[in-house]
Amino acid sequence: MNTGSSRRKFFKQVSAMGLATLPLTTLAELKPERADERLKVICIGGHPDDPESGCGGTLARLSAAGHDVHLLYLTRGEAGIDGKSHSEAASIRTKEAEAGCKLLKAQPHFLGQIDGTTVVNSEWIKKMTDFLKQEQPDLVFTHWPIDSHPDHQAASLLTLQAYLRVARKFQLYFYEVCAGEQTMNFHPTDYVDITSFQEIKRKALYCHVSQDPAGIYACGHEIMEKFRGAESGVKAAEGFVKLAGRDTIPSIL
Repeated sequence: MNTGSSRRKFFKQVSAMGLATLPLTTLAELKPERADERLKVICIGGHPDDPESGCGGTLARLSAAGHDVHLLYLTRGEAGIDGKSHSEAASIRTKEAEAGCKLLKAQPHFLGQIDGTTVVNSEWIKKMTDFLKQEQPDLVFTHWPIDSHPDHQAASLLTLQAYLRVARKFQLYFYEVCAGEQTMNFHPTDYVDITSFQEIKRKALYCHVSQDPAGIYACGHEIMEKFRGAESGVKAAEGFVKLAGRDTIPSIL
């Protein structure tokens, strides 16, 4: 049996069927051998540390498999360090984000909104849409929209609006952060086993020294990993909600 040929045939089938037909756990197991088999993955968060804490294990797993992983931060966390000006905090947190992305083997991007004053309007919907059109991702992760933090809500809604406007289809998944305290009413449709990637996730999160990473874990992330793992039959997992296919969503444009 020609395993190389079979592998290429499988990836062609994935492309032809669309990623929406496959569960996330299957996509996380794909290991490309050629550049044209790599998935383009983008994770969108309100602030530096959100993608890392919410789905850092999944991002680490995807990048380790050889996929092209990017993190898009809506803000630079300008309001996130007591006693620091916005410019000082932005500089510190940008460096922390870059260090975390380096560990995850991901590329950082910043959309340009300001921490604590994020907005959802036509201007920023266009900016998010333009970014995703340019990057042409296969998979996108973003915040669950039912969240106590308005910046998380903004990141989620901007992503959803961009999804409805981007012609090239991508699969959209929502992730959770600080379940119960921030993310609410979250019931996963998909899980990714991160047992072998817990440590790299923790190290990436701990790059965000200014944000008390131990406290971030204490607010429930370590428990979340164990709980989602128990739900899916592994030691540790991250849970996601998969958006229904584009064809099932009524057009609002």
